[in-house]
Amino acid sequence: MCSGLKSHYDLCEEIGRGRFGTIFRCFHSATNHLRACKIIHKSLLTDPTDRECLQNEPKFMTLLSPHPNILQIHHVFEDDDVLSIVMELCQPLTLFDRIVNGTTSPMPEPEAANIMKQLLTAVSHCHRLGVAHRDLKPDNILFDSIGTLKLADFGSAEWFGEESKMSGVVGTPYYVAPEVLLGREYDEKVDVWSCGVILYIMVAGIPPFYGEDAGEIFEAVVRGNLRFPSRLFRSVSSDAKDLLRKMICKDASRRFSAEQALRHPWILSGGETADLA
Repeated sequence: MCSGLKSHYDLCEEIGRGRFGTIFRCFHSATNHLRACKIIHKSLLTDPTDRECLQNEPKFMTLLSPHPNILQIHHVFEDDDVLSIVMELCQPLTLFDRIVNGTTSPMPEPEAANIMKQLLTAVSHCHRLGVAHRDLKPDNILFDSIGTLKLADFGSAEWFGEESKMSGVVGTPYYVAPEVLLGREYDEKVDVWSCGVILYIMVAGIPPFYGEDAGEIFEAVVRGNLRFPSRLFRSVSSDAKDLLRKMICKDASRRFSAEQALRHPWILSGGETADLA
């Protein structure tokens, strides 16, 4: 445990554990606030990519904060052995947990629209500052004590400038855009594709592209054959399906930007529509 962390915070109980780090609840006596502290042991980071992700997360979170829909970072403490990142404390359940354990599955459109509006607001903010998240998925979407969405986990994020393209296969099978898997250069709209997949899962209960293993999922994503099975989409509005087509669009040049998605009628109406397909 870093001496700097000790002098500012009292560590409480463990509340989460990942591949490289453990998350504790901690108390900041100067402000009388509870926060979350991720403690990462550098000895576990043997891969150069993992080490890069370790440095990326606090760098990008600091740049992007404060924003109401992005997890706020408060302090970073580092020594030769350990990196400690102190962040705002969120509820233990992620969007993934809400989807898997939800009492209403699929999710009602107004609830899905509220979540998607907040997520797109966060993504649009990232893109305006020249940052692509590149690993958007329900597991990385948290909620604070009053239910406000907080986008987290910027370990795979990347800078892009004007007319600048990115490269490298990053992301999670169900959510990654086809141009990433094809090894092409790509832009920030890969995040919009991922948001579209998240929206599809919220309103349908299953992902749009799936398979028995990662290889089959990747093949389905690359084909990009977006379908709306009647048994799953019978009660989903045509506005919601229209937005999905424009976000999960294989041609990235025609795919909506985050700003365009935020201006779509389904988002503006809060998912309230009488036009059911």
